Amino acid sequence: MRYLVKILSPIIGEVLGQLNGEFPMDEAVIEVLPKNSTFVSVESYGSSAWTTTGRVTARDVDGTQKAYFLKVAYGEHGRIMLNGEWESSKAIHELMPGFVPEPLGFGRYKLKKPATWFYLCEFIDMDLETAPDPVDFTAKVSELHKTSRSPTGKFGFHVTTCDGKIPHVVTWEENWANFFARLLTCVCKLDLETNGPWPEFERATAQIVTKVVPRLLGDLQTEGRQIKPCLIHGDLYEGNVGINIEMGDSILYDVGSYYAHNEMDLGQWRLEFSSVFRSKLYTHHYLQNYAAAEPTDEFDDRNRLYSLEGTINYSAGHPGSSLRKTAYNNMCYLCEKFAPINGIDTYDAKSDPSITGARIKMHEGLI
Repeated sequence: MRYLVKILSPIIGEVLGQLNGEFPMDEAVIEVLPKNSTFVSVESYGSSAWTTTGRVTARDVDGTQKAYFLKVAYGEHGRIMLNGEWESSKAIHELMPGFVPEPLGFGRYKLKKPATWFYLCEFIDMDLETAPDPVDFTAKVSELHKTSRSPTGKFGFHVTTCDGKIPHVVTWEENWANFFARLLTCVCKLDLETNGPWPEFERATAQIVTKVVPRLLGDLQTEGRQIKPCLIHGDLYEGNVGINIEMGDSILYDVGSYYAHNEMDLGQWRLEFSSVFRSKLYTHHYLQNYAAAEPTDEFDDRNRLYSLEGTINYSAGHPGSSLRKTAYNNMCYLCEKFAPINGIDTYDAKSDPSITGARIKMHEGLI
């Protein structure tokens, strides 16, 4: 349903649900439209767990109408999310135009309360049902990783970015093992705040951070080995990838980037809600373009370790999720193999989705 809406007055009233069907719109959005464009209308479009999304229609000087995609969020958390997506999209678009919708603007609505933030980008009609071609898609992902260069030469990012609603801790760091340990520690802390204490989980987490991470990731930067900080998507599963219907190319969206070990993006492919990318075909073709880091025989162990961040991030954002148990079981596996410790459970292969194939639909239960 399309709504022709007036620009919101300085008083927005209550947030979206109490706007009597009107999509929240503001002059600040119009100001970042391409020069000489005339705002025509806005309508609710798509769905998002953490933002309000819509399609803005504007008219060019020649009378042609063009659509743009708009995200709206509220408060300081909304600012962090949308600013992170804006900066991430700019970084990817600069390297690979067409691999993300062109970012057009980010800012705050002119109304004073509630604090309302927006992100505006190119509107692309996407096929969200067809799986990306493994050869083409992995070639583009590896190109992004290979061609990107950290502006500081370190791991991190210049603004906070998010995976879903959870902020990444992206303070610049030269040592990848230290960066990952801090990232994982923070998301585990959020999970405990959300889902409550679990002594065995906490014991396993401490062992992973203090023993397994230095052992598995420390080796990547010892004995003359180096890994390049690569610009990653930050939440790379098929739910954040579409096919440009007009061009036929795969395209990324909902990005929350930072400079990381390139294999970090592949950690998401192990998660239960990643059904398409869990196929070994995608990993196989990616590694044809960007070889696994040395030691190569520990690639799968690193992949399991990297999957912990995405798994626990999901658990922290969705109280009661079964993914918390998956993360714990993977911690048990890694501890048994690299740093045995008493007081945690034995790894259970029958509960490992990477073996059983169990998966979930986002925000739903196991299937």
